[in-house]
Parts: sequence; structure tokens; C-alpha cells
Amino acid sequence: MHSGILKAKSKQVVTRSKKIFAYFERVLNLKHIWAVTQVCHKSARSRVLRETKLTTRLILFEKMSSQVRLKLLPSIKCMFDEPIQVKVAGLRPRQVVSMRAKLTDDKGVVFSSSATYRANGNGEVDLKRDPSLGGSYVGVEPMGLLCSMRPLTMHKIYLKTNAINPQVVKFSVHEEEGRLLAEMTNERLLMRDGVTRVPVNEGNICGVLFTPPGKGPFPAVLDLPTSVSEARPSLLANKGFVVLSMAVYNKKGENSTETHLDHFEEAMNFLKQQPKVGSKGVGIMSRCKGANIGLSLAAFVPGVEAIVCMNACNANVVTPLYYKKRQILSSLLFDESKFITTESGAVIVKDALEDPLAEKNKGSLIPIERAKTHFLFAAVEDDLNWDSKAYMDEMVVRLKHHGKENFETVFYPGAGHMLEPPYAPHCPSSFNAGVGKRVLWGGEPKAHIAAEIHLWKKIQDFFKTHLSCDATQNKAKL
Repeated sequence: MHSGILKAKSKQVVTRSKKIFAYFERVLNLKHIWAVTQVCHKSARSRVLRETKLTTRLILFEKMSSQVRLKLLPSIKCMFDEPIQVKVAGLRPRQVVSMRAKLTDDKGVVFSSSATYRANGNGEVDLKRDPSLGGSYVGVEPMGLLCSMRPLTMHKIYLKTNAINPQVVKFSVHEEEGRLLAEMTNERLLMRDGVTRVPVNEGNICGVLFTPPGKGPFPAVLDLPTSVSEARPSLLANKGFVVLSMAVYNKKGENSTETHLDHFEEAMNFLKQQPKVGSKGVGIMSRCKGANIGLSLAAFVPGVEAIVCMNACNANVVTPLYYKKRQILSSLLFDESKFITTESGAVIVKDALEDPLAEKNKGSLIPIERAKTHFLFAAVEDDLNWDSKAYMDEMVVRLKHHGKENFETVFYPGAGHMLEPPYAPHCPSSFNAGVGKRVLWGGEPKAHIAAEIHLWKKIQDFFKTHLSCDATQNKAKL
């Protein structure tokens, strides 16, 4: 009796298994599974069926995994400042997956991000269309995986110190439990074909020269980052500018106690003498302490035609400024008693900088009204380094007071201090060489990304408008 019941149940199991395998054969083309069970001895059928169930699950999963496709459009290679479209196909309808991105910068710092997505009815995810349900960001953010990356070590800034090497980013798709379904590598190039990179260590110049391909003539731009970084100058060279990048705090350890404007004037003259340069003067691209140098060059040194000042102070900060062996500007200092230490260990220094309009500090104010140049001032709302919006307003008042209208302003609500070319990991905190501490820079990620995209295009248009290029000057150098 029991034997008959067992045979009947076994027959039912076999029948159900046949139906399951028929479905697999029809949907996933797994013909070999049932063949395995058919050749087995009847007495081992039940054991084989148990093992087959496990095998079926594994093969089913492997088949599904092999069908998942991760696409980076229009190509797996692109320029660093260009967006890509990230898409996934071959998932189960409504399947929930984790999308991840990871990179290592030129200092060996690892950055990563992740976001949860739900596939549509066709088993597809499109970051340009679909919202992230959680993770490093929420909502529809086509480039969210790149821009929301955070360092594995706190308070580190993304650095590109050699533009020759592309930034490699690994994108991947994982099921909820973490198993890898698909991955793809994105190469983000900083230099187009034909752009040259030449380190410059000549006299007081310590920097890197980027030159676009072709005979020219090209306009010249002096890039003044606070510390060594090659992303901004190399990407601008791609747009048809000869760019010399010279950091304020360079590898030689200069400018830590006093700053000499002569060194940067030397860099300007070097740049103007380049054979492909056709502009009469130079443009300056600067932020923070670099903007102090840029504004001072425009005020005291002839030949600055256009200057971009991102989150600049209207006074010379931290170190006194010298020119032709005499001090021309005193330094505006931070009051450390006003530093606010956060739980992460980083400090907020926004309200610690002395008032530049106070009588005792007027010797630090930069006389920008002397400049015969065009200004582009960019300021943000959530600057935790200092009140860049207030300083921008004060510079506008100063210029108008002297009858000047040679300026443009742009203001970005929600953005933070560290404005960079688009699609680099946003930096909310890092070491500030000016105060010698790790600080918070501020910035709501979505607003900050939008500001970087808009400003990068505006910078290019500004320089193209105001940097005149004369072919006859180019021929004279040759």
C-alpha cells in the first residue's frame, strides 16, 4: 500500500518536473536538464530530482545572469566632462537591483557609490528615466553614480594629478543579495587626441602646460588651482585654449608663509610667449586662494584680459602678498576660536574669517577697480569655507562705485565651495591648506552638480567672448 502511494507521488513529482523542465526548455533552452534525469536508474530518481531542483535553480540563475546587459552610451570611452547614459537590460520584470560605481584617483584614494533601482515591465533600467529608490542618492539622476561617489577614507578630495591617464570607472549591477549580474568599465579621457602636456619647471614656475592640436592661434589661460590638479586645465585645452596650470600651494612648498605675485607674473609672461598663443593678454581661471592671486594679477599686472573668480574673497587671505620685493597687501586671517568642530572631525570655518571691511583689515582689500579686464564672478549659497556671496556682492559694489561695468555675476543656490568641472565626485570635506585643518566645504549634491554643469559651459563662453586672438602675433613668435 505504502509502495503504491510512493509510486503515485513519484509519478506526480516526475510529471511536475517534466512541466517545469518543459518551461525551462521553452524559455531558457535548458534541454539538458531533463535528459540527465531520464538516463538515471529509477531507484535513484528521487535523489536525482532533489539534486536537479538545486541544479535547476543554479542554471536558471546563471542563465538569467548571462542575459543581463549593462550598457554605457554612446560609448564606453568618453571625455571626462561629457555625460553618459547608463542602461541595464535582461532583468526580470520589476526586479530590484543595486547599481554601483567605483574608481581610484591618482593619489590611490578609492571612491564609490551605489543606488537601488527597480526594473520596468520589460526588465530594463535607464538612469536617465528611472529614479533611484535609495543609496548614495534618491530620484532621477542620470549621472548620479559618478557625482555621488564618496571616498572610502573620510575627508579626501578627488585628485587628477596626471591628465595623460584616463579616469577608469567600473560600473556594475548586482541583485539585492549582492551577487554580480553584469559589469562594464568606463574610460573618461581628460585629453583629446593631439593635446600635449608638458611639465614646466623654469625659474619660479612650477606647473603644467596644455596645448591643443593645430597651428592656432589660440587664446591663453592661466589656471590657478589651490593645489595641484590637472582636470580643469586639460579639459579647457580640449576646447581650444593654451592653458598653463600653476598651483598656489605647489610641490616646492612655496607660498605657505608669504606669496609673491612676481612668480605668477612670470607664469603669465611664459604663457604669452608660447608659439601657438595668439591672444594679446591672458585669461585667468581661479577659485578660493587662487582667486586672490588672479584678482591681484588683474589689479597690479598689465595683460589680464578676462578672469573667472569662483567663490573668491574680496581681500587677500592667509598670507601677505608681495610684488617687486615689497608687501602690497596684508593678509586677512581666520579666528580659530570661531572654528566649529563637527562629529566627523572636520571644522566649519565660514564665520571665522575676519571682516575685510573693518578698518584694521582694509590693507588686505584687493583694488580690483584698477583692473582693465572682464570679470566673471561665481558664488554659491552653501559655501562653508566663507561667505562667497557676500564677498561677490562687495566686489560688485566696489566696481560700480568706480563707474565700472566690466563684470558678470552668477549665483548658485544650494551649491558648495568646491566647484569643479562636471562629473567628478563632489567633495563635501577635505584638508584646507590655508587653515591647516580638514574642513567642510558645503553643497547639496544635486544642486552642486547642476551648478558645475552650468558654470563649466559659462566659463568657456566667457573666455571665447573676451579673449581676443590675433594671428599676426602668433606669426611674429614663430
